[in-house]
Parts: sequence; C-alpha cells; structure tokens
Amino acid sequence: MSDDKTTERADDGPGNFVADIVREDLAAGRVPGQVTTRFPPEPNGYLHIGHAKSIVLNFGLAAEFGGACNLRFDDTNPAAEDVEYVDSIKEDVRWLGFEWAEERYTSDYFQQLYEWAVQLIREGKAYVDSRTEEEIRATRGDFHSPGVNSPGRDRTVDENLALFEEMRGGAAPPGAHVLRAKIDMQSKDLKLRDPLLYRVLDAKHHRTGNDWRIYPMYDWAHGQSDAIEGITHSVCTLEFVNHHGLYDWFLEAVAADPAPQQIEFARLALSYTVLSKRRLLQLVEDGLVSGWDDPRMPTIAGLRRRGYPPEVLVSFCDRIGVAKSNSIVDVALLEHTLREDLNARCPSYMGVLDPLKVVIENLEEGAAHELDAPLSPDSEVHGTRKITLRREVWVERDDFMEEPIKKWRRLAPGKEVRLRYGCLITVKDIVKNDAGEVTELRCTWDPESLGGDAPDGRKVRGTIHWVCAEGAVDAEVRLYDRLFTAENPMDFEEGGSFLDHLNPESVELRSNAKLEPALGGLDVGTRVQFERLGYFCFDRDGSAEAPVLNRTIALRDSWAKKVKSAQDQKNQKNQKKARSTKK
Repeated sequence: MSDDKTTERADDGPGNFVADIVREDLAAGRVPGQVTTRFPPEPNGYLHIGHAKSIVLNFGLAAEFGGACNLRFDDTNPAAEDVEYVDSIKEDVRWLGFEWAEERYTSDYFQQLYEWAVQLIREGKAYVDSRTEEEIRATRGDFHSPGVNSPGRDRTVDENLALFEEMRGGAAPPGAHVLRAKIDMQSKDLKLRDPLLYRVLDAKHHRTGNDWRIYPMYDWAHGQSDAIEGITHSVCTLEFVNHHGLYDWFLEAVAADPAPQQIEFARLALSYTVLSKRRLLQLVEDGLVSGWDDPRMPTIAGLRRRGYPPEVLVSFCDRIGVAKSNSIVDVALLEHTLREDLNARCPSYMGVLDPLKVVIENLEEGAAHELDAPLSPDSEVHGTRKITLRREVWVERDDFMEEPIKKWRRLAPGKEVRLRYGCLITVKDIVKNDAGEVTELRCTWDPESLGGDAPDGRKVRGTIHWVCAEGAVDAEVRLYDRLFTAENPMDFEEGGSFLDHLNPESVELRSNAKLEPALGGLDVGTRVQFERLGYFCFDRDGSAEAPVLNRTIALRDSWAKKVKSAQDQKNQKNQKKARSTKK
C-alpha cells in the first residue's frame, strides 16, 4: 500500500468496480480522512451467503485502503427483531475472520433522527398524513400517472408538530398517522412522491424498550445514519438504485457535510438456492428444516455447521468479484471452491456408512496386523496413521453384488478385491437371514498380500475401504445434499411456490455407521475426509461415545449426471409425444 492509500488493481482475476471508485476518490482527494464503510444488517434473521459477499466487500475495502468498517444494526422494526439475531450476526462476522471498528445501532440515532424530522416539519418539508395505508398507496400513482396530494399536505407547521408529538408520545394508535416528506407527488421518481418517514408501532424494542412509539422508515434512517458515522462509501445492493435520489434528497435536507457516497453493486444470486430472508424464515417456521442453522440452509450458521471453513466463503466471494449487473452464479463454483479447500485441509480416514460384515476365515482368530496408512491419499502433508487388520472387518453393503454386472470391480463371489492398505480377499461364501438378506460374507485372504499388494505382481483392479470390527466407533452420519432440485427454485407454475422444488432426498440418515477408532472423541467442528465417500464434519448433536457427522460434500459432483439423466428422460418423453402426435 502506498502513502496516499491507493493501490493498483491487478488485471488478472475478477473485477471490483467499487474498489476502483474508492481508489479514484482517494487519488482525487475526495475522501475526508480515512475510508470508512459499514455492514448494516437487519437483526430479523440469520445471515446467509449473500450477506457474506457484502461482509467481504465492506470489510475488504476498509482493509485494502487502511480504513475502518463498522457493524451497524438497522434495528428500526422491533416487531421482527430479536437479540438472538444480533448475537448470531456478530458470531458470523467474527467467524468469517473480520472485526468491526465500532458496533453501532440505528437506535443509537433515534433522538437525532427525531430532531431532524422536527426540523423538516418546521421547514415545511414534512407533514402528517392521517389516511390509511391503502389510501396512501392508492393515491401514489405509477409510472404512467402522477400521484394525488394528501389532504394533510396543507396542514400548518403547528398542526403537523402537534400531531407528530401525539405519535411520539403514544396518544396516536398504530395506523392513525404517518409522517411523510413533502417532496413532489408529480415526480417521475416514484420514491420522491412524499415517502414515509415515520410510523407508529406498538412493540417493545430490544434495546430501547418502550421509550419510543414512532420508528423511522429504512430510507429515512439509512443515509442519515451513514452521515452520523462518517461513512465515506455506503455500499448497497442493486435493488437500492431507485432509492438513490431519495438518499441524496434526505442528506441535502439535513445538510449532511460531507455526505456519504452511495454505490450499488450486484447482490449474490446462487443456482439451486433461495436467498430471500422471508422465504428462509418460512422454511424454518414451517418445520421444513430444523432451524436457521440446519446444514442444508444457505445461512452462514448452516454452512458452518455443515463443515464449510470460513476461508471457503471468503475465497468464493473474492473469486466471483463485484459487478454492476445481476447474474446467477452456478453453485458448482462454490462447491468446487469447497472441495479444493477441504482436499488440502482434511486428513483422511475410513468410515463405513452401511456396514456388511466380512469374516476372513483363514486369518487366525486373535491375530492383529498393524499397518501404516497415509492421512492423505494424495500427499504426505498429513503424515500417516495406524490401522489394524483382524479376522472381522466391516465393508460397505453396496460394495458387494451377488450377481455382478459387467465390469463390476468390487466384491462378488469368487472375485478377488483389495482392502485398501490391508490385503487381498476373495469371497467364498454368503450368509443370509430368513428374509434372504445378505448378513455376512465369508472370505479368504492371501497372507502374502499384507499391505495391499499382490506378491506375484498380479493385477487386482478393485479396491474398497473397510473398518476393523474390533474397536470400531459407532456413529450416526447425515448425508446432506442440495435443498432444491431446480436450478431456479423461484421458477414455478402458476398457483405453486418455491416449495414445490424442495429436494425430498436433501438429507439421508445412516444410523449404524462404523468408523476407525481414531475418530472417537474428536471435537465438534472437526473436519475429516472419508476415503471414497466425501468430506464430513463432527456435529454438536453427537458425543465422544456416539458421534454424529454431517457430510459437507461428496468427493465428486454427482449433480451433472442427475441433470443429464433428467434432461434425457424429458427429451425421450417429448420425442414420444411428438411421434404420437404425428401418427
């Protein structure tokens, strides 16, 4: 970083036009003091991955240009806010690796905002409207027709001050009055058609209690809060572009100097994902997920519980860049970023999710062969671990096929297969229960193959994972997948909803999994790789004696095959329909 706090942006990698603007402002001397940004969440729900993009952007700007970033809670609607959300937001921001310069609340500025509103009334720039919300909306007009002035627009300053004091003091019930700015009901900018400044709410605020009965609207509180805090660059998502004129009008009306600069950027939209806080709340309240931190949710808390490292979210946000136009990011890019990180981070073990017992008949009872196995199948960075081969082991049930299909390379009658790092075994007999279900495989092993290699150099093409039965850790494993089956969950038929695309297979429970002994007693949040299966994270629902693990992600993307299969079926159906119509 140079002395004038400007930096050169590398030409490679994604762009960040907001950083370019800040860089130009600094070079032109338009920034009084240090660059100051803020992250302004509403404490009415948990943060999601879309908020992570804003967090990375705002805190990143402050860090890049030697400035500061505040965490400011937009707590102007006590009916929907809760301390639980405040605490979760602070936890999420810190988990992502950021620390704010100051912790602020819009409620800190309620008195100042109120005094500014009184100032607007005295200057003839605001008035009290006593009509209903429906009447106000009906006379607002649209892009093709002008708005109609409210009868309250002609009230005197004294009348407006008296009514506003009634609203402030609790004499006016909710819905009786609102305070509106007096701007221009003929304006082409609909936001300037006398917008609301205050409404009456009968709700206890989580910080101010019952001190206030009037609460500022977002547009009124937003820019003025920025000005009070000395924010130099107020970064918002694109849906606030049409608020820009109003933002500037309010700042000019209260004579904010210097006025913050509002910059809009494209919010994150992710395929196969819903990032509407209202719809996420619906999932929670309808019991379709277990809570805001359900590992299937795109909330930061849910992703953390699923096993995402914070570095993955930060890297993903940096990778997609900051743009001026909306677009949908393929969730596969997020999953690719996740796999890259976990592959380098996670030590490897073996776990069997649907166990089938194998008895190696010619391995002496009581015999134990200790073997070295790498903690990473691709590198030596994690070192090695000890595993033990005994007479009885567990293998995956779907690694055996009694009547194997063509090119089957796993367990089958008479077929030799490698137990990874262990030995070569051959199925000799199958044990079934009264229902005809396979309960046990009786096998033999080649003692000369201890360690997994054939002594005579013969090729054994099938290799499977396993866990020694003695000392195996019993665990519950939850296999999580995408919550929605549609690339755009909001694309639904008339009369339907985004819930029509819920994935009925978004979670699958394996309650009888068997894990290596080394996986007993690990801390909640520990991430590991199960060879051939994927990456997993220890969940808080488990204990040292009975761990619970969440699958963070499979080793490979299986959705491409699922989508192709679904498309092939659709094409076949359309072709069949076309042939039928032709006949």
